[in-house]
Amino acid sequence: MAAAAAAAAVGGPQPPQAEMPAPGLALDKAATAAHLKAALSRPDNRAGAEELQALLERVLSAERPLAAAADGEEAAASGGGGGPGAAEEEALEWCKCLLAGGGGYDEFCAAVRAYDPAALCGLVWTANFVAYRCRTCGISPCMSLCAECFHQGDHTGHDFNMFRSQAGGACDCGDSNVMRESGFCKRHQIKSSSNIPCVPKDLLMMSEFVLPRFIFCLIQYLREGYNEPAADVPSEKDLNKVLQLLEPQISFLEDLTKMGGAMRSVLTQVLTNQQSYKDLTSGLGENAYARKSHEKYLIALKSSGLTYPEDKLVYGIQEPPAGTSTLAVQGFAGATGTLGQLDSSDEEDQDGSQGLGKRKRVKLSSNTKDQSIMDVLKHKSFLEELLFWTIKYEFPQKMVTFLLNMLPDQEYKVAFTKTFVQHYAFIMKTLKKSHESDTMSNRIVHISVQLFSNEELARQVTEECQLLDIMVTVLLYMMESCLIKSELQDEENSLHVVVNCGEALLKNNTYWPLVSDFINILSHQSVAKRFLEDHGLLVTWMNFVSFFQGMNLNKRELNEHVEFESQTYYAAFAAELEACAQPMWGLLSHCKVRETQEYTRNVVRYCLEALQDWFDAINFVDEPAPNQVTFHLPLHRYYAMFLSKAVKCQELDLDSVLPDQEMLMKLMIHPLQIQASLAEIHSNMWVRNGLQIKGQAMTYVQSHFCNSMIDPDIYLLQVCASRLDPDYFISSVFERFKVVDLLTMASQHQNTVLDAEHERSMLEGALTFLVILLSLRLHLGMSDDEILRAEMVAQLCMNDRTHSSLLDLIPENPNPKSGIIPGSYSFESVLSAVADFKAPVFEPGGSMQQGMYTPKAEVWDHEFDPVMVILRTVYRRDVQSAMDRYTAFLKQSGKFPGNPWPPYKKRTPLHPSYKGLMRLLHCKTLHIVLFTLLYKILMDHQNLSEHVLCMVLYLIELGLENSAEEESDEEASVGGPERCHDSWFPGSNLVSNMRHFINYVRVRVPETAPEVKRDSPASTSSDSLGSLQNSGTAQVFSLVAERRKKFQEIINRSSSEANQVVRPKTSNKWSAPGSAPQLTTAILEIKESILSLLIKLHHKLSGKQNSYYPPWLDDIEILIQPDIPKYSHGDGITAVERILLKAALQSRMNKRIIEEICRKVTPPVPPKKITAAEKKTLDKEERRQKARERQQKLLAEFASRQKSFMETAMDVDSPESDIPMEITTAEPQVSEAVYDCVICGQSGPSSEDRPTGLVVLLQASSVLGQCRDNIEPKKLPITEEEQIYPWDTCAAVHDVRLSLLQRYFKDSSCLLAVSIGWEGGVYVQTCGHTLHIDCHKSYMESLRNDQVLQGFSVDKGEFTCPLCRQFANSVLPCYPGSNVENNLWQRPSNKSIQDLIKEVEELQGRPGAFPSETNLSKEMESVMKDIKNTTQKKYRDYSKTPGSPDNDFLFMYSVARTNLELELIHRGGNLCSGGASTAGKRSCLNQLFHVLALHMRLYSIDSEYNPWRKLTQLLEEVNSQLGNEEQQPEVPILYHDVTSLLLIQILMMPQPLRKDHFTCIVKVLFTLLYTQGLVALSVKCNEEDRSAWKHTGALKKNTCDAEKSYEVLLSFVIRELSKGKLYHEEGTQECATISPIAWSPESTEKYLQDFCLPFLRITSLLQHHLFGEDLPSCQEEEEFSVLCSCLGLLPTFYQTEHPFISASCLDWPVPAFDIISQWCFEINSFTERHAEQGKALLIQESRWKLPHLLQLPENYNTIFQYYHRKTCSVCTKVPKDPAVCLVCGTFVCLKGLCCKQQSYCECVLHSQNCGAGTGIFLLINASVIIIIRGHRFCLWGSVYLDAHGEEDRDLRRGKPLYICKERYKVLEQQWISHTFDHINKRWGPHYNGL
Repeated sequence: MAAAAAAAAVGGPQPPQAEMPAPGLALDKAATAAHLKAALSRPDNRAGAEELQALLERVLSAERPLAAAADGEEAAASGGGGGPGAAEEEALEWCKCLLAGGGGYDEFCAAVRAYDPAALCGLVWTANFVAYRCRTCGISPCMSLCAECFHQGDHTGHDFNMFRSQAGGACDCGDSNVMRESGFCKRHQIKSSSNIPCVPKDLLMMSEFVLPRFIFCLIQYLREGYNEPAADVPSEKDLNKVLQLLEPQISFLEDLTKMGGAMRSVLTQVLTNQQSYKDLTSGLGENAYARKSHEKYLIALKSSGLTYPEDKLVYGIQEPPAGTSTLAVQGFAGATGTLGQLDSSDEEDQDGSQGLGKRKRVKLSSNTKDQSIMDVLKHKSFLEELLFWTIKYEFPQKMVTFLLNMLPDQEYKVAFTKTFVQHYAFIMKTLKKSHESDTMSNRIVHISVQLFSNEELARQVTEECQLLDIMVTVLLYMMESCLIKSELQDEENSLHVVVNCGEALLKNNTYWPLVSDFINILSHQSVAKRFLEDHGLLVTWMNFVSFFQGMNLNKRELNEHVEFESQTYYAAFAAELEACAQPMWGLLSHCKVRETQEYTRNVVRYCLEALQDWFDAINFVDEPAPNQVTFHLPLHRYYAMFLSKAVKCQELDLDSVLPDQEMLMKLMIHPLQIQASLAEIHSNMWVRNGLQIKGQAMTYVQSHFCNSMIDPDIYLLQVCASRLDPDYFISSVFERFKVVDLLTMASQHQNTVLDAEHERSMLEGALTFLVILLSLRLHLGMSDDEILRAEMVAQLCMNDRTHSSLLDLIPENPNPKSGIIPGSYSFESVLSAVADFKAPVFEPGGSMQQGMYTPKAEVWDHEFDPVMVILRTVYRRDVQSAMDRYTAFLKQSGKFPGNPWPPYKKRTPLHPSYKGLMRLLHCKTLHIVLFTLLYKILMDHQNLSEHVLCMVLYLIELGLENSAEEESDEEASVGGPERCHDSWFPGSNLVSNMRHFINYVRVRVPETAPEVKRDSPASTSSDSLGSLQNSGTAQVFSLVAERRKKFQEIINRSSSEANQVVRPKTSNKWSAPGSAPQLTTAILEIKESILSLLIKLHHKLSGKQNSYYPPWLDDIEILIQPDIPKYSHGDGITAVERILLKAALQSRMNKRIIEEICRKVTPPVPPKKITAAEKKTLDKEERRQKARERQQKLLAEFASRQKSFMETAMDVDSPESDIPMEITTAEPQVSEAVYDCVICGQSGPSSEDRPTGLVVLLQASSVLGQCRDNIEPKKLPITEEEQIYPWDTCAAVHDVRLSLLQRYFKDSSCLLAVSIGWEGGVYVQTCGHTLHIDCHKSYMESLRNDQVLQGFSVDKGEFTCPLCRQFANSVLPCYPGSNVENNLWQRPSNKSIQDLIKEVEELQGRPGAFPSETNLSKEMESVMKDIKNTTQKKYRDYSKTPGSPDNDFLFMYSVARTNLELELIHRGGNLCSGGASTAGKRSCLNQLFHVLALHMRLYSIDSEYNPWRKLTQLLEEVNSQLGNEEQQPEVPILYHDVTSLLLIQILMMPQPLRKDHFTCIVKVLFTLLYTQGLVALSVKCNEEDRSAWKHTGALKKNTCDAEKSYEVLLSFVIRELSKGKLYHEEGTQECATISPIAWSPESTEKYLQDFCLPFLRITSLLQHHLFGEDLPSCQEEEEFSVLCSCLGLLPTFYQTEHPFISASCLDWPVPAFDIISQWCFEINSFTERHAEQGKALLIQESRWKLPHLLQLPENYNTIFQYYHRKTCSVCTKVPKDPAVCLVCGTFVCLKGLCCKQQSYCECVLHSQNCGAGTGIFLLINASVIIIIRGHRFCLWGSVYLDAHGEEDRDLRRGKPLYICKERYKVLEQQWISHTFDHINKRWGPHYNGL
């Protein structure tokens, strides 16, 4: 697509007044622009204006190019002027030139910017941008700041967090409507309008002419490019193509907005000017193209279902006459209220029906729909049409950003908001149709949140544009499209419609943007007030809410399991929370004061009307349909919450807003049905409905939903209970819970509605519900802080919680705008009052804890509230967990040793309005139930549990606590005839009823029951109460009848007309048509009262007769101050005692009766006659119980065995633990070592044909190479300046040295002079377990066939140790023979050193015969292969001739070196701690040495070149060697690394090695080492020092032990080396810098000792492993002498008094001066030619410190801010997942495709280069550390924690994070000790994709 002059010039229909010839166009744009600007500046500028118009028409004509674009790419390419791209650019160039009026465009931009009054930031961002939100500074909760403004402002100590924007947003800095000014940043604090000069007229003059044309051109393109998508093909592709081509134009506009305020106000003028819009777009002109464009626009309008008001000539603003809209809405509401005629829409059925089966959608008749809101749209300015196209094109990001960038302009903001509201309905329609509704939703909210968060603006639009009407109508309209007929209650005749949760609209949350906007505007008081005052709106809204009433109905499956578990309940819960509850909370937040009473009355009134309509629609009389439940009753909940608010905050009289009794009865039914269903679901009665029904039950009580669902439900039930007849209510409860039949005194009963196995849990459910109902005070008088405290205590009692999970679990007011801020001050203060913080700790396994809060002791003591816990538990196990923790607390604090019962907790006082609730506790029905249950428990009837007893006692106690204050003892006799309609209890007060004795009860029992057999007692009639009792068969069976009677009474009272309504519906219809056995009546003798039952219960529980003794008989005090701590915690016995005490306190009579009962010695309870059937069930129970106990016992035994095994076998997790090595089991006299195989379990020696091996893990390691020479660890770079260069690492230095040697010396000799393996060296570690190698092979086979998903790859030889499960990948064969070398070898021989040297030389000279082909040798070979393959080729091959044997030779002895050096590091870098320290415990060096030696001996070193000879003999033919110049010389012996020489010498010897040979080799090498030290020292000191040394040493040369005096030797070395050029070349200035030290004898001695120490340490370690000698421990300063004596270097006669002289350890094999001069000669001959290198190659003293990871900054934000915007070095884009290597600080892209090389992503590649396969990366956007090890990776965790000791993975919470030093230390420790594989458990393959 293109627009441009070039195209027009080539051949478009050209306007007649073309003034310039085409070719000149491009050349003098600037000149033209300047000319036009001048013309326009004249007072009479008509000519100039016309000229400009003509030019613009030509330049910005949209005609030709678009067609080209529409025809496809080819046409575009052939389009004139080098294709559309070029033409387009041309047009933009023209615009830029014209705007600048001939000057340079950049200068113009700068000039305009100077006039920018930057009061607002207004930076617009898109999704995934990192922004900040500060709750302390925000007025609106949507407030957000860009990072720059946030960091520039002062937010210390504020409650802020960083977040990743989901939908995009804009920075509010400077906007005092949204945030407090104190939080503005430095840039936006100044109200700068005053000091900005006003804009010169001519600066922006051209813009005013050019921009309308430009925008019109853009609109024409948009019109042209839009084609209505065909029905079947979504046309996103085409739209995107158009948008892509328009990219430059929109970007140009966006850049204009960024020029600041001056340019924005010009743009506002252009966009909102109605005249210029009319002139340009009316389509009436003679230009055919313009006409066509206008037609396209009209077509687009029509196809969108919008009408264009047909008044093309009258462009006056059409104000709808005031009030039309609301009337229309009311009319509409009326229509929906009566539901018009229900026609099911055909056109919508096709797409929706297949998913819905037979449920037809319902469409409301839309004849009275407020047409104007939904269908009329009229554009009067560019802005309006631009928005229209933005919506049509589904909100392209660029357009959205442009429209938002303009918002800082106040005038524009208002105009745009109005336009947005005008298009609101259209937006919704587009959204519904969109395929990309998610993206589109985000873009819509991105815009709307900017507009509606501003209260002033929202109020203005509400008043002027009917914003509320529009929103409610649009929401209603949206939901209408997915209504279906409700099947609740009366399936056939129901008139109620509900939303269908299976529809995409609900499933995908498409309604979210609209609801979110609605909630947003309701958060403004002024707007909410209008809503609450407008009756029409309230009616419509209740109508909307009723669509959700009863949605997602569940029907209980009674036969087979449901085939398909629908997951629609997610959608249903989300919809109720978002579309109903959140707006409700928004409205409630404005009803806080008395003055708002009227609003509450309105809401309650319309809510009740809607409820009444609903009951009528579903045909509801008095019985809920059985076996169905819906969890969604938003109307009930609206009603409940507004009632609660009215009483709590507005001091409304509750009765004034309550309906009549009949309505209350109806209201309670459905919430009660939900409570009963919860119990049914937990009793597994709904199990055939699948798991989803459990999901619903859990979601209903889950923390985000509970205060919008279960809490209002229970509150509503409490309100109903407080106003209805208590007997009616109680009987309803037991009937709903289906346990009426169970409440009989008879031992057997028949339950028609419930299976026996569910009875117990349903009874528990019913009682628990009553306890919750009666003791919960959330809405009945608790203050907000008390509620918060109770919620917090309940959560903490279940489990210790992290701060964030607590925030999440405490039900917050779900409307985010309610002003109650999570984490507010009260939250923190309550938290610190009830809980203690437990700092995060480490477990030895390395699993990391978070910081936790745990309840304080006094909370357990006084505040633990089991009722609240039960109410808030999602999983039943949490209740158990709380009780277990409570038990543990009581045991620990010594308050109660046994198994306690839930404690009884005092309640906060009831609000006076709800006093009626307590009548439930004082009604006969409840007392009968309690009496019956106590009796049944005492008689051990079936299906009763401790839980039932617990709840019964709880209810009795509640009744005693809440009885009428003064109770007259006469009360029983009063109460007229109507009082005694019931023969059970005389009155209704629990206190007096407790002592009432009941003698006989008539029960209905099945004929089979044992009671029937007995004769009824003869004394019936004579007994005083008997006659009453006989007539009173009104046993609890009458519950149902009782309820019916009450119901009828109430109805008759409430309305006479109601009687005409036929109401014969009773529950008969649903009773189970079972063939029940005949019931017969029996009379039972009871003779108990509640008090006597309690006392007997005490006996029963304690297992002793007469265990209860009234405490007040001993201590009368008890009655005076009854709150005794002794009774507050305990089991059932304590509870009974507590209740009896309270009963005695309440009445003298009770006290007397209790004493009486106790005086009568209670006869033992008669043994019951047990029928055979009962016996059978009892036996079964008993057998089950025993089996259970046996199983428990077995399990416990098994667990303890397992535990002891684990303890003895190993402790994998901590590398430090001391594992007894099986290898050291040999007794001293046995020469064979015995090994246990952990697979077959046999013990035996390792033999040639059945070798045993050690389980080992081979891994390449570069830890050694990371050592640096300074103690301070490097810091992670956090600015561009700080960079880390790897030049000073150990690996780099060694690398340089080797390549230098290879430049000047013979390759094969170089490869013997150094060690490699600093990078990519192979480290071998073992868990210490051994196995037969053939067993291992079969084990691997079985692993290979085992298809279980393992975390390792068997094909690569990986496995886990069969015993301790430690990760391993090879087996190291154990060499047959003794484990610790035979004692023979260790005897010190008396041979002279000369003889030993000879022997060593001979032994080395013998060629290593290749061992015979045994199993052992094969294994040795294969393990060698494994070792080689462990590391990459580049870390093995250093020779210039590829594949030379020297390479292998070097590699092999370097493996030994690597392992020794690493062990030294694990011991802390020195051997002072001595002993077989941790690392040594499970070392496998001995076995490794055998394998290496075996292979090294295959390569014999030519005896000519063997360094041994150079060390021990004086060679004569020195000169001849120098003769042949062309051949490179060998490396001078003084350049050799002595440790490498040691390993070569030892590995070249036949194994096992003799101790005296070892000592001999060490002695010889020590002489060389010492000499190297002297040479290094001589180079270090300056000329004067040297001549001084030379002089003093020469004097002593002829003393007796001159060879053992460092002065003599040093002076000799200096003299020899002075012959060459070693000291020559350095200039004088260098001397000064090198040695500021004055060398005293002490400092010289110290220098020489430090120089020799690294060699001595490695040698001692080696000796320790080869000969099993222990390492002595010592102080640091004496390490040198201790190691020397341990190695046998110290002469035996050495006295310790002297200060120690290192030279005394020397033992020269040949005269010292001769051999030194021979060595120095080699160096001199080299420095002749290369003096500089000669010096560089000298061995320096070792300076390596222990390796460390990079040091991290204290605060995570410093890392995040630098790295999350840092660009990738390859593609210069900001990576999606940036990461940084913690070893070397390299910045890498995780999973970034840009940096992929040969299918390896960058992190994997880096882990190979930097750590030889081990990488430690910090993921910047997640704050988590990820470990890559070879082909696997794992998430390690985070080393940054917030103030509460928690990780914040993925920075979801965005709180400030601080480094946790302990964690970082652990990470570093695991890196250095190579234990990532063992400690971290969750590994997965990364397939090179990280």
